[in-house]
Amino acid sequence: MTKGASPRPGPQQAPAAGQEQGPAMPAMDREARPRVLVIIGTRPEAIKMAPVVAALRRHGDAVETDVVLTGQHSDLVDQALADFDLQPDHDLGIMREGQSLYDVAEGCLRGLREVVARRAPRMILVQGDTASVFFGALVGFFEGVAVGHVEAGLRSGNLRSPFPEEGFRRLTGVLADLHFAPTDEARDHLLREGVPGARIHLTGNPVVDALFQVARRAPAPGNPALARLLQRADAGEGSFMLLTAHRRESFGAPLERALGAVVDILDEAPGLECLFPVHPNPRVREPAAHILGDHPRVHLVDPLTYPDLVQALRAAALVLTDSGGIQEEAPTFGTPVLVLREVTERPEGIRAGVATLVGTDPRKIISQARAALRESPTHRERRQRQNPYGDGKAGERIAQAVLAFLSPPESGTGAGEGRA
Repeated sequence: MTKGASPRPGPQQAPAAGQEQGPAMPAMDREARPRVLVIIGTRPEAIKMAPVVAALRRHGDAVETDVVLTGQHSDLVDQALADFDLQPDHDLGIMREGQSLYDVAEGCLRGLREVVARRAPRMILVQGDTASVFFGALVGFFEGVAVGHVEAGLRSGNLRSPFPEEGFRRLTGVLADLHFAPTDEARDHLLREGVPGARIHLTGNPVVDALFQVARRAPAPGNPALARLLQRADAGEGSFMLLTAHRRESFGAPLERALGAVVDILDEAPGLECLFPVHPNPRVREPAAHILGDHPRVHLVDPLTYPDLVQALRAAALVLTDSGGIQEEAPTFGTPVLVLREVTERPEGIRAGVATLVGTDPRKIISQARAALRESPTHRERRQRQNPYGDGKAGERIAQAVLAFLSPPESGTGAGEGRA
């Protein structure tokens, strides 16, 4: 049983200055509007889907948009939704202590089936490569509902890395009717896999939309450690690096090696500090506390709000991360990124020179960090110009493609075309 729905969204809001409005869609009887379910399971999904939901709701006369929260990462997702004034219409509440992928699968399939039966959507929108993405697409397939995949076409080339995300994104691609590719390379992957070009839309990544929105607001930092680091950096009294790590494939020895390299980097640079928002998973928290907890220039903090994360990315001298999203976000500010993974599904960033793949080899991490910390400001400016991930208008492009797909057959390429 889903939790009670929150109040329906209020009147449409005009787009922010600089946002792409897109052509007006014809008004239709509100009772006859097609319904789209936007499924959100994790914090990155909430951040990247927020601009898509906002764009769809600007076209409220043409489409009704429901946000479905799976509840598998409830605290982190609730925080991200609040950052964008977004409330779920349905919350499956599936989170359980120590839950496995099998538990998540069962909860998503059962709960989403019920929501689809009650709300009768014409399309399900999913984003990325998590369990909620694949199982949301699978429910759409089972129930004969069209599926749109945001951030489609990312491929690492290794089915087991990252695990299970690479498998989830490939399987979702098989089931999707519309594929919203963030980059040329992602689109090319889909074309090579046989997806018809008419089903692929090159949109950019909506995380850039979200980043611009938050950066414009520039609220005062809520985290005390970040506030102090920003103050020191602004005063020219020191710098800091931002560290994030949470991938399953890094657990154990790989993560311990990377954290040991962080200690060595700090020992080489007396004016450098480290901010580490630690994922709640014990397999991250325990080695973080053991290896970094006693270091005087390491700040182990709870996960940052998204506005705080944006400020940290903008001000950091260096970012070390195994996160996919941060590989896309940091280049917007030109901040150098070292990717703590052996492979990445975002190779265009590596090729563009906005990120460097170092894995968890301490020698690579230390040498590349040393080089990044010695860069001149012109390197930062160059990365900003070379950022391949979008221009902040992806949400509206995705909304326009969804509306065109759902329009009546006589007015264009409607949903009657069937699954590719």
